[in-house]
Amino acid sequence: MPFIDMSGRVAVITGGAQGIGLAIAKRLSMAGANIAIADIDLSGAQDFIGEKAEKNAAAAFLCDVSDSNSVQGMIEKVLKTYETMDILVNNAGIVGKTAPIQEQSDEDWHRMLGIDLSSVFYCCRAVIPHMIERGNGRIVNIASIAGKEGNPNMIPYSVAKAGVIGLTKALAKEVAQHNILVNAVTPAVIKTSMANSIPPDQLKYVTERIPMGRLGRPEEVASMVHWRASDDESFSTGAVFDITGGRATY
Repeated sequence: MPFIDMSGRVAVITGGAQGIGLAIAKRLSMAGANIAIADIDLSGAQDFIGEKAEKNAAAAFLCDVSDSNSVQGMIEKVLKTYETMDILVNNAGIVGKTAPIQEQSDEDWHRMLGIDLSSVFYCCRAVIPHMIERGNGRIVNIASIAGKEGNPNMIPYSVAKAGVIGLTKALAKEVAQHNILVNAVTPAVIKTSMANSIPPDQLKYVTERIPMGRLGRPEEVASMVHWRASDDESFSTGAVFDITGGRATY
């Protein structure tokens, strides 16, 4: 099927070695974008690079998104490789420990906020100066329906994703006049290895709340991200787009 053309665009995708991130990398690559996968799993990212059949470029960059120095170094390497950067997809994240609040340790809390929230701040902070200089950019942050509604026994995850939504709204207002659009996508549970790590009872709880009665597919999220990252998206910023099979309609 034809895709919105993204030839010549450079897209940085964090956590792109598997799951939703990998689906996004494949989709944007098929649309013609040059892909930079930033992941702590460098070998997984390199697997995608080795298998990619499209003629446009792709490269893998080792990055711990919870470490600001690692993020800054990764962005500098991407700019050295491609000389520009048009799109940032903040996808890296974990579900973390599923347990009541009294069983969540300080380490559980800080690890979740570091990987799922601070990483978005670090990546946005690193790319915004370049995008302002160019007068153009698209940032898509992968949040979660948990950030809107909250999931019991997933307080650190829910809070981190709510923070991603708040960051999206605030940053969008800061950079709107520079033609930089910042939007968030909020999936319900998606069929990935991350979903497999959720205890059965918790997975049943979140799945039963999807009116369509099934888990989402990574490719469905990638389709949503493709539109939000394209130049065809020109008058939505600071917005939150649900992809939840009907769980959320707001």
